[in-house]
Amino acid sequence: MSKLDPDLIRSHFPAFSEPSLDGQAFFENAGGSYPCRFVTDRLERFYRERKVQPYAPYDASRVAGEEMDEARTRLSALLGVDEDELSFGPSTTQNVYVLAQAFREWLTPGDAIVVTNQDHEANTGAWRRLEAAGIEVREWQIDPLTGHLDLDALRPLLDGAKLVAFPHCSNVVGEINDVAAITALAHAAGAVVCVDGVSYAPHGFPDVGKLGADIYLFSAYKTYGPHQGIMVVRRALAEALPNQGHGFNGSSLYKRFTPAGDDHAQVAACAGMADYVDALYAALGAPHVEARDRAAAVHDAMRAREVALLPPLLDFLQGRNDVRLLGPAAAEARAPTVAILHDRPGEALAAELAPHGINAGGGDFYAVRPLQAMGIDPAHGVLRLSFTHYTTEAEIDRLIRALDHVL
Repeated sequence: MSKLDPDLIRSHFPAFSEPSLDGQAFFENAGGSYPCRFVTDRLERFYRERKVQPYAPYDASRVAGEEMDEARTRLSALLGVDEDELSFGPSTTQNVYVLAQAFREWLTPGDAIVVTNQDHEANTGAWRRLEAAGIEVREWQIDPLTGHLDLDALRPLLDGAKLVAFPHCSNVVGEINDVAAITALAHAAGAVVCVDGVSYAPHGFPDVGKLGADIYLFSAYKTYGPHQGIMVVRRALAEALPNQGHGFNGSSLYKRFTPAGDDHAQVAACAGMADYVDALYAALGAPHVEARDRAAAVHDAMRAREVALLPPLLDFLQGRNDVRLLGPAAAEARAPTVAILHDRPGEALAAELAPHGINAGGGDFYAVRPLQAMGIDPAHGVLRLSFTHYTTEAEIDRLIRALDHVL
């Protein structure tokens, strides 16, 4: 297969031809990526032509419902799960909150769950609140120097545990956790797993079916789409958990954990993410395969490009004695979400980079627990530099020059 062509990639994103963004290099993708044109086109068309209550028999309504169904059908195929195992919600944080309410009813006081202190607050805060209902909350702790989650440290926490909640990738540590291995260990102990994929999915849609996770969550606005949370709950668990939606929707798997009404236009626009995967797959020049295999090929191509782009930045940071790099120094072991600690606060550094045309973020990024565990004051924060496969070599060079000047 050929490599992904950066010019072709960027041609699919309106932001890169937007005059007001000219001269700006975007390095805050972990906070939200640019949407691809397939998504913005679908969103605009829905608002213009189909902004009615869907699923009625008249044409505008019928087509609106069909486009919403298309999004679910195509995204579930990319992720290797059944169509009704995927649902949408207003955000990943909200989706986890609803799931936690279902577990509150399902678990018995005295039951144990395992959470980590590597997580963004979305996949830990709601679970920790179950302690008020008599649930024992056990913490799988990171190494305070590296931020790493050691699999051996999980084993003693699994005795009698009913749930293990952990991130596929931390939004400040950047290390990619071995979801399949963690899931297998948890399942062997009789626990189900909830994986926060928010910081991983922008770097290639995962094969959730192959990973084996019972719950997998990510945010469409970080995977080149609209502001929606996407949630997979596998059938056995979804049927076992109490319905959190309207009572009359309890028999519909994908409605059981979405008590709020769908954002019709944004759900329909999510099909544009599948369009984008298909466009990249076509550019690879490979023979036709099923959606799951197309997604896997594009995932690998995205990761290959990011792994090739990342070493100059990591080498630059490793070569300095005035910054602390969080997470692995090897590109293959991490996502291109690079947080650094400096004597100056993270927000101040981000502000100093802005005049150089470098768009980055500083702060705690709702990752207060991992920062504190690594001895970092969340109020001081870190500078986070995050990119994706649409970033160019020239932008990486420009970032390094600006960092050298600012630091």
